[in-house]
Amino acid sequence: MIAEPVRIGRVESLVAERGPTALRIAVGGQLRKLREQANITREKAGEAIRGSHAKISRLELGRTGFKERDIRDLLTLYGVTKVEERETLLDLVRKANQPGWWHRYSDLLPPWFETYLGLEHATKSIRTFEGQLVPGLLQTEEYARAVVTLGHENKEAARRVELRQKRQEILERNGGPTLWAVIDESVLHRPIGGPGVLRDQLLYLARAAALQNVTIQILPYSAGGNAAAGSSFTMLRFAEPELPDIVYLEQLTSALYLDREQDLEMYRQVMDRLSVQAETPDRSRRMLEEEAEKLR
Repeated sequence: MIAEPVRIGRVESLVAERGPTALRIAVGGQLRKLREQANITREKAGEAIRGSHAKISRLELGRTGFKERDIRDLLTLYGVTKVEERETLLDLVRKANQPGWWHRYSDLLPPWFETYLGLEHATKSIRTFEGQLVPGLLQTEEYARAVVTLGHENKEAARRVELRQKRQEILERNGGPTLWAVIDESVLHRPIGGPGVLRDQLLYLARAAALQNVTIQILPYSAGGNAAAGSSFTMLRFAEPELPDIVYLEQLTSALYLDREQDLEMYRQVMDRLSVQAETPDRSRRMLEEEAEKLR
C-alpha cells in the first residue's frame, strides 16, 4: 500500500501552483516511503532499474525526471501490485515529467539555470544576498532590460526581460514563497540603465518592501566588511521535508548547488550575520526612498 496516499485533487493543485519540480519532490518522497516500508536498500533498488544508489537518491529527492519503466520496476520491487495504486502514482509521474512554464525559453537558458528556475518555482522561502545588482525577482522591467543587455545581444533582450518578469509572478501567487533580500548599499548608487531607471527601481523596491511576503534590508557602507566577502548567493528552502535547503551560487558560465549540511550551516550563519549588520526593514525602506529622491 502507498503510505499516505496521494489525492489527485491535491496534486492537481500542487502542479498548478508550484509546478513540476514540486511534484517530482512529492513523487520522490512517496517512492522513498515505499522503499523504506519494503525494507529495501538504495543499492538494491538501483540494481532493479539498472542504475546505482545515487540514481535512487536523485529520484527520491526529485532532482531528476522519471522514466516510467524505472518506476514500474520499482513499484514491483516494493510490492505495489494493485493496478489502481500503480496507475495513480504513474499518472503523477507523467505530470511531473511535463515541462515547466520556462521551457518555452529553453533556447535562452543553460541547463544549470533551468534547474534553478524549477527549484525557485517550488520553493517555500528564498533568502538572498546581492552585492552588485538588484535581485532578479525584484527588478523593474526597465532595470532588467538594462541588466540583460550588458551581456547579450539586443535581439534576445525582450524575451530575457519577459522571462525575468514571468519569474516574479511567484511572489504574487497564492501560497507563494517568502523573499528576504539583503542588498549591498552600492547597488543603490550603481546607475544601471541611467539615473531615471535606477530611481524607478529604488521606488519599486520601497513599495515591494511593504508586501507581507517580502523583506528587504540594505547593508550600509558603515557596516564595513561583511561575512559574504563580496559574493552573492541565494538560499532556497522547501516545504517538503525530504528536500534539504539548497545554496545557489551563480557564475558566468555555470552555477553551484550546495546541499551538504556543513555548507548549508556556514551560509545560514553568514546570512544571519548579514541580516544583523544590515539596516532594519523600516530604515532600509527610508534609505531607498531617500536615494530615489536624490535622483530627481
